[in-house]
Amino acid sequence: MIRHRPFGSEHPYAVTGDQRVPALPVDGETCELRVRASAAVASVVCEWSGPSGVETWPLLPPSSMIGDDGAGDDGGHLAAAQARSLADRSYWSVQTPPLAAGTVYRYRFVATLSSGAVRRTRWYEVSAGAWSARGGSLTVDDGDRLVPGSVEWLTGPEGPRRVRFALRLAPGEHVVGFGERYDAVDQRGRTLDAVVFEQYKAQGAHGRTYLPMPFALVVGAAGSWGLHVRTARRTWYDVGATTPDRLVVEAELDGDDALSVGVFSGSPASVVREFVAEAGRPEELPDWVFRLWASGNEWNTQARVMAELDAHREHDIPVGALVIEAWSDESTFTAFRDAQYEVNEDGGPHRLADFTFPADGAWPDPRGMVSELHARDVKVLLWQIPLLKMRPHPRGQLAADARAAVAGGFVVTEADGRPYRNRGWWFPLALMPDLASEKARDWWTSKRRYLVEELGIDGFKTDGGEHAWGRDLRHGSGSVRGIAGNDRFPVEYARTYGDLLRSAGKAPVTFSRAGFTGSQAHGAFWAGDEDSTWDGFRSAVVAGVTAGACGIVYWGWDLAGFSGDVPDAELYLRAAAASAFMPIMQYHSEFNHHRLPLRDRTPWNVASRTGDDRVLPAFRRFAHLRERLVPYLSASAASAVAGGAPLMRGLFFDHPGDAAAWEVVDREFLLGDSLLVAPVLSPGASSWEVYLPAGDWVDVWTGTPVAGGRTVTRPVPIDEVPVYCRASAWPELREVFADLPG
Repeated sequence: MIRHRPFGSEHPYAVTGDQRVPALPVDGETCELRVRASAAVASVVCEWSGPSGVETWPLLPPSSMIGDDGAGDDGGHLAAAQARSLADRSYWSVQTPPLAAGTVYRYRFVATLSSGAVRRTRWYEVSAGAWSARGGSLTVDDGDRLVPGSVEWLTGPEGPRRVRFALRLAPGEHVVGFGERYDAVDQRGRTLDAVVFEQYKAQGAHGRTYLPMPFALVVGAAGSWGLHVRTARRTWYDVGATTPDRLVVEAELDGDDALSVGVFSGSPASVVREFVAEAGRPEELPDWVFRLWASGNEWNTQARVMAELDAHREHDIPVGALVIEAWSDESTFTAFRDAQYEVNEDGGPHRLADFTFPADGAWPDPRGMVSELHARDVKVLLWQIPLLKMRPHPRGQLAADARAAVAGGFVVTEADGRPYRNRGWWFPLALMPDLASEKARDWWTSKRRYLVEELGIDGFKTDGGEHAWGRDLRHGSGSVRGIAGNDRFPVEYARTYGDLLRSAGKAPVTFSRAGFTGSQAHGAFWAGDEDSTWDGFRSAVVAGVTAGACGIVYWGWDLAGFSGDVPDAELYLRAAAASAFMPIMQYHSEFNHHRLPLRDRTPWNVASRTGDDRVLPAFRRFAHLRERLVPYLSASAASAVAGGAPLMRGLFFDHPGDAAAWEVVDREFLLGDSLLVAPVLSPGASSWEVYLPAGDWVDVWTGTPVAGGRTVTRPVPIDEVPVYCRASAWPELREVFADLPG
């Protein structure tokens, strides 16, 4: 009949029609109290108890307001789901008077139905917090960087809610990091926050990220330093936007009365090395991760998969890894679609022998398929989501798994012990495995073990990971509360699958989009969902540089975007050229309901759709170049893992005092120690300006020596991307670029 949740859905960036706004007010603020009610409700009043006694206020009905929670459907099945989840929903509302700190107010709602019946909610409490110089303990490793008098604590009756403080920023210092970012490499002059969030497309426009970290690298001509806010709760940053010489940090405390901040000094590489030593060191992954990855969401049968891999061979486009997304029954994510088997009512695992694969089914011989792909030197990864779907109502093995997960205590719960139901727009109301709990990890991976041990699967695309919303959720069998557990969830998710692979003698190759501090130690990452646009391309370059600056070694993106109609030939080939010089090179396409024409991002489909006969020979050239680059990439990754500079990194790592390098920081990068890459990021370009730092360089396509410390202009035919090699490394790398097929 009537619903009010003080914190609503706890969407990090939107309010809902059933919550208190703001949920935690500050001294002197008013609150808007919102209620959702059924059509049977004729009127609603709020009973408010404060210092003046109990007052009764009528709520404005839904017809008196227009919500603004909506988002347009910009294409794709995921976009439609997101739009439905954020669609306008009407609500009843009333505004409180200003709230005074130190007073606990109580309120409830009384609804009168059209029938005359009355319904009441329970009583809720709200109190305003107040900022003051006292409230807890802040420890900053290098106290000299702390601005005196800047520390303030926001405290309510329950204890500290937040702390904020300021660190000094010197003139000319640049601030990079805060996890994977899409809007800019240098965040100075901007405001942002760090909380794990699924921003479906246009990440650069929204300033949100799947992979945040409370870490920043500050680079200046006089030296570099970094800060690590040692928390998994939400943090906010004003990076000289309000006061130019201050980096203001604000952190949620949720009742804790202490916060620690790490400060590291040295070269940019040493600062990242010290941070990663705290966060979690990456490990070397096998060489095959540096070969081309192929994927399409609609490759949902064995015949289709093998046809696409046959096409790779037919067109002489080498491929090293295949990601199969649409392999499972889309219910358990442990059984192949069409497989026949008996339900394990206790939620226990199956072995390969338990399954029968019909000859006329989608996957008649998965083990034979994997064996054939391995014989072709192609590794196989399977798609996963960290949820138990509850819509439509579960049946068969999924129903048994859901019962077992709840009964065994294998799921994330609300504070009262009820299973948490996903509040996000993707797979709404699903159960979430508690992967911070060892017993839940063991149960979850036991059901997937046959895929690795008996089928020979080489890795997992660990998609999702952003679905935990709520300050009262319980992770780790109840030992970890709320946002700290929510932000850590994608770290535990990738760790869980990495441990499964490792236990079966495989390299821990996971491919994730979400993460947080600690993700450095767990597999590879891609930049998430994006349209096939030039803006998306430019954002991806920024994302790769910023992820690297936070210690992510293995990183890539869906080259030329995965959503919407196929990119034109120019965007596709410019993106492929750039991706050939990124840590992970892979293409992927979104589900399109199998409508024709196909939206696959295979080079032959793009060639067919665009009618451009340059696509196949140019892509072939990049794919063969990528094969030749594997030894260089492997050695460079090993150096990064051992504590060297990131594999994909901004020029400032090697040239921190070069002011001109900062002018191109969003569009140029280094790949390892020897290669400088300047992707062509605008359509219609026939030439491209490249800034070369001081030193001796060689144009890899012509072998021409070029002096650095200046901007050069070179022609950019569609099958080349501006790349320059340090002259000292050219004798070793010359053959990589010689006589490439086209």
